[in-house]
Amino acid sequence: MADQQDALVPESNRTDDHSAKELLEDKVDAKSDRSQRSSFFFRKTKNEQEKPENNPGSSHNIRIVTPAFQYRMNYGKVGKCIIINNKNFHKNTGMCVRNGTDKDAVDLCKCFKILKFDVTVYNDKSCRDMEMLMQDVAQENHSDRSCFACILLSHGEEGQIYGTDGAMAIKTLTSFFRGDKCKSLVGKPKMFFIQACRGSEFDEGIQTDSGPTNDSMETDANPRYKIPVEADFLFAYSTVPGYYSWRNPGRGSWFVQALCSVLNEHGKQLEIMQILTRVNYMVAHSFESWSDDPRFSEKKQIPCVVSMLTKELYF
Repeated sequence: MADQQDALVPESNRTDDHSAKELLEDKVDAKSDRSQRSSFFFRKTKNEQEKPENNPGSSHNIRIVTPAFQYRMNYGKVGKCIIINNKNFHKNTGMCVRNGTDKDAVDLCKCFKILKFDVTVYNDKSCRDMEMLMQDVAQENHSDRSCFACILLSHGEEGQIYGTDGAMAIKTLTSFFRGDKCKSLVGKPKMFFIQACRGSEFDEGIQTDSGPTNDSMETDANPRYKIPVEADFLFAYSTVPGYYSWRNPGRGSWFVQALCSVLNEHGKQLEIMQILTRVNYMVAHSFESWSDDPRFSEKKQIPCVVSMLTKELYF
């Protein structure tokens, strides 16, 4: 699926027309299936302009702010943002080059720097490299940081992410930041944004006509209390379990580009779940695949948010 006929032609023999065409073709972040080659193109849908922010009165919404239910974001620093950008893979993995991912990495870097994160990009890391990197970052002292963000750009399968040399469990990377292992991030938001396939199903789309309570358990005499070790995590996946995730070699991936667009416009005003809901809307309404083969035409994608956050998060 991820390959196309042009990909079989040596680079030196390609014409400018072939190169231009490649920049229009959408890819999936999954293992190549050379038995089914097809071309995919970004196509704006009729509803692309129907963004929530363009609706009348949207700018006049009243925001109810309750400080007790917001994460504290006034530490010395906002926090670290780690971007792992895997583009090239060992031949024995069967994974193709993820053209377009460099644009995603650059745009994400700019976006999170605007939000005052300390951003570092790591390119083409093996499974061992990724594991060691996450372990090292988790062992740092985050006491003066408000939160942590990690972005994984790679091929994937359900529950797994690819290093350059093979697949590994996503949980292996995220578990280093559990409350019992990364004490300086206890009670702080830990966000993971994952651009990768989670299976090999296509979303056909469907036509539509429509557009903790504060129990005060803490006392002066007993200021300490327990929270779950898995609390305060947020996972934003580019697609739902079982499905392909789309990436365009010229424009970047659907999910990442939508995320950057919403963060750039509303990142300092909206709460994180509002932001990700708008990202869902944009991916669902503004992107669609096209192919000469009807089996692969007009496919859709919807991101998936899994939240264990215990408070509202405003950057």
